[in-house]
Amino acid sequence: MTSAATEVVRLLTVGGETLAVAESLTGGLVAAELTAVPGASKAFRGSVTAYATPLKHQLLGVDATLLAERGAVDPQVAAQMAAGVRRALGADWGIATTGVAGPDPQDGQPVGTVYVAVAGPSGATFPAPGGGKVEPLRLNGGRAEIRMESVRSVLALLLSELAGEQTGNERAQDTEQNGGF
Repeated sequence: MTSAATEVVRLLTVGGETLAVAESLTGGLVAAELTAVPGASKAFRGSVTAYATPLKHQLLGVDATLLAERGAVDPQVAAQMAAGVRRALGADWGIATTGVAGPDPQDGQPVGTVYVAVAGPSGATFPAPGGGKVEPLRLNGGRAEIRMESVRSVLALLLSELAGEQTGNERAQDTEQNGGF
């Protein structure tokens, strides 16, 4: 899995950007993948493992009413976690994981229900409220498989956003070089 983390670190470093991670069900696995990459300190700011639901509000600024009404396993919670960790740790990008790894359902959600989210730099337009992108997952397998697939999925989501941003920047540079056409 380190290849995705390696590419994330490479793209962030080349772009001079930074990343912060908010984790729940993955319990630090995303941060571990990223920090296994040599040179990660150039781009990785840090992480918050907000495993307990109240910490999502206290440390990441997730709306307390949202948590009370819907629980921690919710797409808006994931989006707010990503945006909150980005703000809290002063990073250009924030990513988040929240979900149910098992063995029991949580907040009325079955095992394997996971949301991964990314929040990008100011001015970036994303479909999720609060300037982020959320991907819902319905994962099969045991606890370990669900957690590792969540790590893979959040890194893949970030990679797709970073690649899109890089393509957009390259287009802007081409336009400038070609006289604005």
